[in-house]
Amino acid sequence: MGKIAFVFSGQGDQFPGMGQDLYEKYPSARRVFDLCDNLRPGTSSQCFTGGQGELQETKNTQPCLFAMELAVANVLLEKGITPDCVAGFSLGEVTAATVGGVFSWETGFQLVCKRGELMQREAEKWDTFMAAVVKLSTTQVQTICDRYAGVYPVNFNCPGQVTVSGLAAQAADFFADVKAAGGRAILLKVKGAFHSPFMNGAAKAFAQVLKKVELKKGDVTLYSNLTAAPYTKEAADLLSEQICNAVQWEKLICNMITDGVDTFLEIGPGRTLTNMIRRIDGSVKAMPAVDYIAGVEKC
Repeated sequence: MGKIAFVFSGQGDQFPGMGQDLYEKYPSARRVFDLCDNLRPGTSSQCFTGGQGELQETKNTQPCLFAMELAVANVLLEKGITPDCVAGFSLGEVTAATVGGVFSWETGFQLVCKRGELMQREAEKWDTFMAAVVKLSTTQVQTICDRYAGVYPVNFNCPGQVTVSGLAAQAADFFADVKAAGGRAILLKVKGAFHSPFMNGAAKAFAQVLKKVELKKGDVTLYSNLTAAPYTKEAADLLSEQICNAVQWEKLICNMITDGVDTFLEIGPGRTLTNMIRRIDGSVKAMPAVDYIAGVEKC
């Protein structure tokens, strides 16, 4: 029998109302949202009733997604569904580390709140964009990015999809080059050029925050965005450096599969990671955790 992995979403899948059904149906989810509200009043209200614009603010997106994801994970855990390993996309790595035992719920939430604030502060220094480039190879995307001093490939998602971050002033020309090469660039619902050199300041500041936090080894294998492998370096280094470096998601998933994972449960409000994993390897099972929970309850 293969291993089960919990994979936690990053920014972009948030939507008004996310998590409200979990809050109303599961006491295990309610405990998570209540804890987050105690530490950051109004978190659950932002998830349940906040507008799309409010949820797109990085300082709000990150704590709201963390709360929703941890709530889903806690429902799974209380139903006896436990992961053999965990990983998270961008901010989802903080949630993964929390579920993996690197730090407590409280510490994980406080860290993601600070991470969101630091990344938004850094993002406001630049006029930037993020876009998913589809229908081109990684090499083609890299070649186009190399034509621009301010555009970088930052998320290697799956075959035929690479996310880039760059200066807004170069977006139109970059998009035109992508189209000329036979691809398409899709703007993302984020406000910042994440995982690029534009985030160097946020990464350095977050590293200082992490120095003040007790980080445990954890009791579940945790994979890194930065290395695509299980944690070997200090968790503080991996969690801070990933803010300004590319997410090696395709390689990470391939490594998990090589290590025996054949079932991936996406913990988050959407199915972005599910779709990516199915494109990476169609032989494994991948599904949103909320669908999995519904299926278990019908049995």
